[in-house]
Amino acid sequence: MTSPACVHVDRRLAGPPLGRLRVVFGLTFLFMVVEAVGGWLAGSLALLADAGHMLTDVGALGLTLLTAWIARRPADATKTYGYVRWEILAALVNGAALFGIAALVVVEAIHRIGHPSAIRGGLFLAVAATGLAVNAVGLWLLHGEHHHLNTRGAYLHILGDLLGSVGAVLAAVIILLTGWTLADPIISILLSLMILVGAWRLMRESTDVLLEAVPGHIALPEVERRLNAVPGVAAVHDLHVWTVTSGMVAMSGHAVVPDLAAHPEVLERIRGTLAQLGIGHVTIQLEAREGCEDGAGGAAKADRAEKADKADGAGVGQRLLGHSHDHAH
Repeated sequence: MTSPACVHVDRRLAGPPLGRLRVVFGLTFLFMVVEAVGGWLAGSLALLADAGHMLTDVGALGLTLLTAWIARRPADATKTYGYVRWEILAALVNGAALFGIAALVVVEAIHRIGHPSAIRGGLFLAVAATGLAVNAVGLWLLHGEHHHLNTRGAYLHILGDLLGSVGAVLAAVIILLTGWTLADPIISILLSLMILVGAWRLMRESTDVLLEAVPGHIALPEVERRLNAVPGVAAVHDLHVWTVTSGMVAMSGHAVVPDLAAHPEVLERIRGTLAQLGIGHVTIQLEAREGCEDGAGGAAKADRAEKADKADGAGVGQRLLGHSHDHAH
């Protein structure tokens, strides 16, 4: 006897901070314009290049906002988990964009090492310092909100801008004090390497979610060990643990519980055990005996067992399905 399928996605799961993302988007867009004008007036290729970098960031932030809005659409009969995976796709795109940005900065920096240009250090420093302040505000607005992969992509973009501003300020100070213009491209290369580390981590985590890999903070052997330790559970098999979206970990599996009367109590114990591991969306199938036999031989054996049970007045021996959903908040 099989219970009907049950699909449920917790609507109270906290989503990305749309209000703060909108503010950061606006600040980044406005300063991009200021930096482009300042770079043109100062004759600073560094500022113009960073303005182009910020143009990419504006696009990335816009993508983050769009996908965060799409992800809030409710689930339906064809998309039973809703649109929450759009956030993961956006995070993957943002990670790839960060890789591209870092590569372009390195190429441009190498070019400037071979072809240094005159820079108006005073204006360069003023614009770079303003950029540092704007990016610091944006980073502060998103700090503590980057547990969502999508928002983390935006956070890393702003962090890259902030590091770029720090490098620009240092380069401007060095140029003003010493006239050594090579400081700008050298610092840019070092900062690009730092951006690459964050971009790689973002892409790796996004890809793991899309491939439904076991979350990094959960060990599948530990899940199996804890389930086997639940009183009443004789064995477990076919375990799967994956991330649906940021903050939502799901698990499915089979547990052998010979005592039919203990099934409800065992389900509660399993649910509590998995909640301790941060797994909130649980689908567990309880079986009275271990092993499934397929084909005609298995069907014949099951039929003989059923007839024997009826003859003994013990009822119909059958597999029972326990289906439980629990959501941690």
